Parts: sequence; structure tokens; C-alpha cells
Amino acid sequence: MKKIIVFGSKFWPDCDPVKEFLSQNNIKHAYLDISEGMFNLKSFLKYRDNRKEFEEIKAKGQVGLPCIVVNDGEKIFFDLPELSELQD
Repeated sequence: MKKIIVFGSKFWPDCDPVKEFLSQNNIKHAYLDISEGMFNLKSFLKYRDNRKEFEEIKAKGQVGLPCIVVNDGEKIFFDLPELSELQD
């Protein structure tokens, strides 16, 4: 089973549709709201500060939410991927 973490925030309107899509398609995931505490924020920054996938996002002055992380960084998505990318 793939481990899927969705980083988001209640302040980003694009995050709720991602959560709804995953739930509707029975994709098990953990949702970490980065605005709810330091643990969630630091977990997100671990990826944002160290992964090449974020270079263009940071260059534009954007945050990179929502962010879907599969298997501890095996794949990272900022938009909804094909279901096959998230299913076992």
C-alpha cells in the first residue's frame, strides 16, 4: 500500500478539492494542515527546502500547496495526478 501524505492549509482553497477527490476514490491518505502547528509545517518544509520539484514554485514566490507526497518523496504532485499514480 502506498503511503500518501497531503500537505495543505485551510487558507488555500485548492486543498479541499484534493482531499475530496482522494476520499471519493477511496485513496487512503493523511492530511497535514501546515497552518495548524509546527510539526506539520516542519514536515512540509523538509520537502520544500530540499526537493528539486519545488525550485520553480519557490522561484515564482509560491508556497506549493496542495502538495501530495507518495512514499516519503518517491513522487511529489502539486495537482491531482492520474488515479493510477496513487493506487497500488
